[in-house]
Amino acid sequence: MSTVDLRSDTVTQPTPEMWEAMRSAKLGDDVLGDDPTVTELEVESARLMGMQAGLFVPSGTMGNQIALAVHADRGDCVLFEEEAHMLYYEVGAPGVIAQVVTRTCPAVNGVMAPEEIERRIQVTSLHTPGTSLICLENTNNRAGGTVIPMDMMVAYRELADRHEIKIHLDGARIFNASTWLGIEPIEIASKCDSVSFCLSKALGAPIGSVLCGTADFIGKARRWRKRLGGGMRQSGLLAAAGLYGLRTIRHQLGADHARARRFAEGIQGKTGYSTDVEGQQTNFVMIDTVKPAAQVCAELKEKGVLALPFRENRVRCVFHYDVSDEAAERALEAF
Repeated sequence: MSTVDLRSDTVTQPTPEMWEAMRSAKLGDDVLGDDPTVTELEVESARLMGMQAGLFVPSGTMGNQIALAVHADRGDCVLFEEEAHMLYYEVGAPGVIAQVVTRTCPAVNGVMAPEEIERRIQVTSLHTPGTSLICLENTNNRAGGTVIPMDMMVAYRELADRHEIKIHLDGARIFNASTWLGIEPIEIASKCDSVSFCLSKALGAPIGSVLCGTADFIGKARRWRKRLGGGMRQSGLLAAAGLYGLRTIRHQLGADHARARRFAEGIQGKTGYSTDVEGQQTNFVMIDTVKPAAQVCAELKEKGVLALPFRENRVRCVFHYDVSDEAAERALEAF
C-alpha cells in the first residue's frame, strides 16, 4: 500500500490537470519581463490580495526576507510573534539579509495581544533603534495552523497606523485562514502593507510563492529578488502550476480541514495520545505523546505513515489533497 505522508502540505504531487497546465504554459523570460504566464500569476495574485502588484519568487522564505529588506532599514527594529516562522525557520535571515534588530512578543495560539505589541514599540533615538515593521503569521505554523481572528487584524492595523508602522503578513497559508474564517483572502490582506503566500503549501504547486504590495514596493522587491539570485527564466512552467492551485485547489481546502478535524477526534480516543479537538482549526493536527515523538514517528514509518516529531513529545500531522479519507483512516489505525 502507498505511504500516507502527513509530514507537511508541501509534499503534494502535481495533479494530472496541473501537469497539463504546466505542459501547455506560454513561456518567455521572466528576468527580461516577458513571461506571460508569470505576469498572469502576479496580476491574479495581486487582485486576490487587493494589492497593486505581485512578484513571483522561488520560496516563501525569499518573499518574507525581501519584504523585510524593502520595509526596514538596516538597524531598524522589527516585531515578531515569539515563534514566528520568519525567526524560527529562516536561518537567521533577518540579521543576515535585512540586518534588522528583532524583538519578540508572546502569543496565545499564535495570536499576539495588541497591548503586548504596543509595549514593545520603540521610538528612534540616539540610543534606540526605532520600530518600523510588525510581522504577522496567518495561519501560524508552530501554534498548529491557528488563525488570527479578524477583530485582531483590525486592531493590529489601527495600532500600526497610530505609530506609523508597516505590517507584513507571512501568509504562507492565508487561503487556509480565509477558508476557516469563511471570508475572501483580500479581507485579511487589506489590514497589511504587504503579504507573501505559498503556492507549494496546501495549493499543491511544486515550487514558488508570491509577494504582493504596492507598485513601488514590488519595484524595489524585484531588485532584491535579482540580488538574492531569485530571478528565474522560463518560470511560467512553475507559475502555471501556481495558477492552477489558485483557481482550483484553494476552493477545496475545506475538505482538508474537515478531514483533519475527524482525524483529531479519532486520535483523542486513543491511549497514549491527546490533542486539542476544540482548538482544531485548519489542516494541522498537533498530537501530544506519552512516548518520545521521534520514537512514535519511527514506529509509524514502519506502518507506512510519515509524520514529523515537532517537539520532544509532540507529533505534527498535516492534511492536504493527497490524503484521502481512506488514507486518513489508515493513518489513524497506525496510531
